[in-house]
Amino acid sequence: MEGIKEGSQSNPSRQQFIDRVLDACPDSEWRLLVALAQRVEGAQGASARCVAALRDRDWLGDEVLAQQLGVALGARLESELEPLPVDLDDLSSMLEGDPLEGGGRIDRQTGEVWHQAVIDYACEMGEEDEDESDNAERWLWVHCEGSSEAYHDMELFIGTLADDRLGAALTRALEGRGPFRRFRDELARWPDEFTRWHQYSDERRRGRARAWLAEHGYLAVPAGEVGLAGPEAT
Repeated sequence: MEGIKEGSQSNPSRQQFIDRVLDACPDSEWRLLVALAQRVEGAQGASARCVAALRDRDWLGDEVLAQQLGVALGARLESELEPLPVDLDDLSSMLEGDPLEGGGRIDRQTGEVWHQAVIDYACEMGEEDEDESDNAERWLWVHCEGSSEAYHDMELFIGTLADDRLGAALTRALEGRGPFRRFRDELARWPDEFTRWHQYSDERRRGRARAWLAEHGYLAVPAGEVGLAGPEAT
């Protein structure tokens, strides 16, 4: 992430540990949070700028992430949310997948995401305890909300384009059946915008998943955050 300097630790073992952890982060948000936890040079300044940018952008879920970064910087959290290591991309696919096949549950103890297809398979194989399956203290059930928000993301993205030709082509792609495929195929002809779209879409999807978790009393944190101490800095 811009502003974070790697390779500046005086302890080689700690630097190798930090590099491995940062490389394993699934997205830039987790990378910034882990960099703060590891006191990586430049992380505090980058985080402060990110908090300001998030609050200026104000997408769904941005305020939750801004508060999370603020706490890492020493601020007080305005709401009491229980930390849970949930894969936001995985949760997003459950929330915004096929309504007929989507949905599932989250293990409140581990943060593991169980898609409905996995649950159905476990039931078929006799690996699902029916009594445990109904345990509301163990499971947080997720109901699929469909793809309307993802469709809206495409409409919003078109509004960010400077090239009117591409905007018109993508607007036509959204008409009729199969708009997601047609939008993707058309945008693939413009590599730079294609890359920007994926970043734009991923951040909006993760933001909605982060907001959904917060509504249910949880704060998404990087997996293994408690055990990220690693070798001491010297």
